[in-house]
Amino acid sequence: MTRRLAEVAKKVGVSEATVSRVLNGKPGVSDATREAVLTALDVLGYERPTQLRGDRARLVGLVLPELQNPIFPAFAEVVGGALAQQGFTSVLCTRTVGGVSEADYVDLLLQQQVSGVVFAGGLYAQADASHGHYELLHERKLPTVLVNAAVQHLDFPQVSCDDVVAAEMALAHLRALGHERVGMVLGPKDHMPSRRKLETFQAEGGDPELVEHTMFSLEGGHAAAARLVKRGVTGVICASDLLALGTVRAARRAGLSVPADISVIGFDDSALMNCTEPPLTTVRQPIDAMGRAAVDLLVAQIDKAVVPADELLFEPELVVRASTARAQG
Repeated sequence: MTRRLAEVAKKVGVSEATVSRVLNGKPGVSDATREAVLTALDVLGYERPTQLRGDRARLVGLVLPELQNPIFPAFAEVVGGALAQQGFTSVLCTRTVGGVSEADYVDLLLQQQVSGVVFAGGLYAQADASHGHYELLHERKLPTVLVNAAVQHLDFPQVSCDDVVAAEMALAHLRALGHERVGMVLGPKDHMPSRRKLETFQAEGGDPELVEHTMFSLEGGHAAAARLVKRGVTGVICASDLLALGTVRAARRAGLSVPADISVIGFDDSALMNCTEPPLTTVRQPIDAMGRAAVDLLVAQIDKAVVPADELLFEPELVVRASTARAQG
């Protein structure tokens, strides 16, 4: 108990006596200080006293799949800032292979009495994944927002970049440069945003034989693109910037030049893509607008407003840099 008092007092910047008064429900503490002490308890992982658990904490879980892809830290920054402006503190939860799972984080966040959860790049986007923890959130009526395409049976508001428009933009750009053998490097086959991009690619006359699925990583992009290079593609559309960088590496390992021999387009416009060699042509997700919209939808739910379980689609932007050029001949 003494250690808990000391840690909370240090976190908030008040005396241990003040923390004790809050925990014991004693008078003589301002509302702001009381709220700060309770939030500190949540952040430090201590359970609130039973009599103080009635209201949810001013905490919001932000669940991400990883931090290696620069788009996720950037999104966390946008959401965290928007939440702070609304008086909430974000709790960052990042999945680890063989470690804490998304379902584990949901259990933890429920124990901490969070006000809501924002998911980005979560298992909701994979048709073959387990979705029981989302169903639990729905049963508990905990305000939740999903960022980017989800499987259809989950009844939550969504904020998505329009994958159809993204694929159309990328394909139109390469065709305008004279590329006829255009391939795609996508995420896993059950990944909903990748499915949407693939469906658009095929609807626009893309060759399904020039499509490869892989994991979202530099290494995955390299392996998938190496197979496409052997099939003679002159342009490759990728479902993420990391996949695109892997594609550039695969082309070079095959003795080819980007963009002289192969043009490459990424997706996200994550940090430093204008500093790569060559600077990467990519389809930019409007993460600032998407992050703010996700927070607005979440706060509206927390405030008991009726928020339909619809999908808000945000239009991407093609950012042309030096990794695309006219096809040879």
